Amino acid sequence: MADSPVYNASTPTGGDPLKVDVNAQYAGVEWNYTYIVFCGFIVWLIIPGIGLLYSGLARRKSALALLFQSLMVVAVTTFQWIFWGYSLAYSRDASPFIGTLTNFGLKGVMAGPSPGSADLPEIVFCFYQLLFCACTVMIVVGGAFERGNMIPSLIFSFCWATVVYCPLACWTWNSNGWLYNLPSLDFAGGGPVHIASGWSALAYAFVLGKRKHLDQPSTAKPHNTTLVFLGTTLIWFGWFGFNVSVTPVVLVFWQSIQFNNRLQQGGSALNASVRAMLAAFNTNTAACTGVLGWVLVDYIKHRGKFSVVGACEGAIAGLVGITPAAGFVSIWLAAVIGFITSIVCASLQNLNEWLHIDEGMDVFKLHGIGGMVGAFLTGIFASQSIAALDGFTEVTGGIDGNGMQVGKQLAEVCAISAYSFTVSCILLYILKFIPGMQLRVHEEAEMVGLDRAQFIDEQIGERGLLDDLCGSSSPAGASVNEGVVVGLEKR
Repeated sequence: MADSPVYNASTPTGGDPLKVDVNAQYAGVEWNYTYIVFCGFIVWLIIPGIGLLYSGLARRKSALALLFQSLMVVAVTTFQWIFWGYSLAYSRDASPFIGTLTNFGLKGVMAGPSPGSADLPEIVFCFYQLLFCACTVMIVVGGAFERGNMIPSLIFSFCWATVVYCPLACWTWNSNGWLYNLPSLDFAGGGPVHIASGWSALAYAFVLGKRKHLDQPSTAKPHNTTLVFLGTTLIWFGWFGFNVSVTPVVLVFWQSIQFNNRLQQGGSALNASVRAMLAAFNTNTAACTGVLGWVLVDYIKHRGKFSVVGACEGAIAGLVGITPAAGFVSIWLAAVIGFITSIVCASLQNLNEWLHIDEGMDVFKLHGIGGMVGAFLTGIFASQSIAALDGFTEVTGGIDGNGMQVGKQLAEVCAISAYSFTVSCILLYILKFIPGMQLRVHEEAEMVGLDRAQFIDEQIGERGLLDDLCGSSSPAGASVNEGVVVGLEKR
């Protein structure tokens, strides 16, 4: 098998393509980066999937805004990532807490071996990690649904990716990161993606305050279960790309020094190894047992009745729970993780009431709580026999007698939870008090709906229905007829 390319700091881009063939260094391992690029395309589907899910969960009058926001978030996050996000997260000279601006504007990022795997050109690694950041930001903005102003939410997205996601990615996946060197075990983003987004969405909902007329029954009812189902299927499908090709970047750099010969023979974690294939099986298994767990809770709670939305939430809970563990546990333990995570999340139906916060998309419950449960169970169930399927990874959990790993996982949970919630609150309050920066829409716009208040003659679903109710397709004016408000509230 061909040797892996070697990074040369004097030519970080991999060489001058006008003088040398920069592809030659990857001869024999091209399938690795082809596989990762394909997985990146799949991961991209998660972003519109979240948009569809959120849109279905919201009321009709604000559903279009969430579809639009999914496209805007990926656009803004892409700019942030190529501007300085990638450098802050993955620069090779990073501190234990944050990267430098060595790769500002993607300087030096092209054909040279990536920091995640020598078999991947850095531009491929950068693209793949960009999609993780975009997915995370899209999850976070769910905390502002039905009352968050669009432009401030996009500004918040850029700032949040910079001061929250990038530092957490550096902690967890950069070879200099403190969680990386602890090490905590996080195969695909249980901490930087799910725990962080859950707590940050909670902060967003907390700072914005509760929606108006929250006591109305329609406020908590999804307007379109079909969109919820479609969004969930896209997310489930995209999760295969999310989990099966991710590096457990914990240990990759360290192992590249300690086990160099084995790396050359066995490839890296960012490839199509047997371990990656098992992670795919684990992903599907946990999602399925997540469905079973949530449906079981609903069946008992509602005395023999089912819920499609509940089944979809169960699938997402299972996916969240298995994210940090996908490449560390056996199939049956993946089933246990998905089932336990969904049972815990489904049992917290009244969480918003307990917290006195209107976080109507249940981002904190599914991603925050689910991510913490998954991270904890990873520490218990991580097995050396599974991790070693890629040919070189050496990690153990409580099931192998390494009880200390559970404590390290709890350290990750506490650190990421505290940092993401606190910094998100600070950031939101700063934006809130900037003159002209209205994080929350006016009450009138919230009542008539974000779609009619912020979009040009566009509605979701059947156009004629809202025209009949409102008598016009133009954006909300200075006054709103009371009967119209009541009609819209029911939708």
